[in-house]
Amino acid sequence: MALRIAERAPDFTAETTQGPISFHAWLGDSWGMLFSHPKDFTPVCTTELGYLAKCQDQFAARDCKVIGLSVDPVGDHQRWLDDIKEVTGGEVTYPIIADHDLAVAKLYDMLPADAGDTSEGRTPLNNQTVRTVYLIGPDKLIKAMLVYPMSTGRNFDEVLRLIDSCQLTAEYKVATPVNWKQGEDVIIVPAVSDDDARALFPDGWKTLKPYMRVVPQPEKVDE
Repeated sequence: MALRIAERAPDFTAETTQGPISFHAWLGDSWGMLFSHPKDFTPVCTTELGYLAKCQDQFAARDCKVIGLSVDPVGDHQRWLDDIKEVTGGEVTYPIIADHDLAVAKLYDMLPADAGDTSEGRTPLNNQTVRTVYLIGPDKLIKAMLVYPMSTGRNFDEVLRLIDSCQLTAEYKVATPVNWKQGEDVIIVPAVSDDDARALFPDGWKTLKPYMRVVPQPEKVDE
């Protein structure tokens, strides 16, 4: 099953380093980031999990839960966490799914259906397609997907920027331009007419082209 943006993220039950979960129930009303790894005890993934451990509070500040997946059993995960802390100094406190039967990797279209049903004997090369970031909204719909090769470590600062954009554009009728960062100007989406835009953005905007209206980033009002 090919997954696409705006489709419902598949639900599943699984064992994790923090006990069994039902994915949608675990997410609750929060945003979520599911990021996957081809194998425990691999060097690039070790750096990723350690870095993420150090910046998990930044995801929490955005009401975004973090969960990892690696194609190995829980026991291997637990031993790997010791290596991660030793190498990176990051102590992993988010759960890691034990996908030893490859069920979640297949469900999320990271491995083909005929990949078998066990992680036994599989190598990182066999599992190289299990290198994806899924950003999921409180409505359980997939908001973004990022896919990386084994040789390239993921940039979680970029994932945080992506979350900021997705959360902002989910609340307001705006889009974020190239290289946008929190607090910078945004674009009024073309589907909003000028008449409607006047009600939404009473302080006005700058029209660069008829289809491109730039406005300061809307500020969220605390309730």
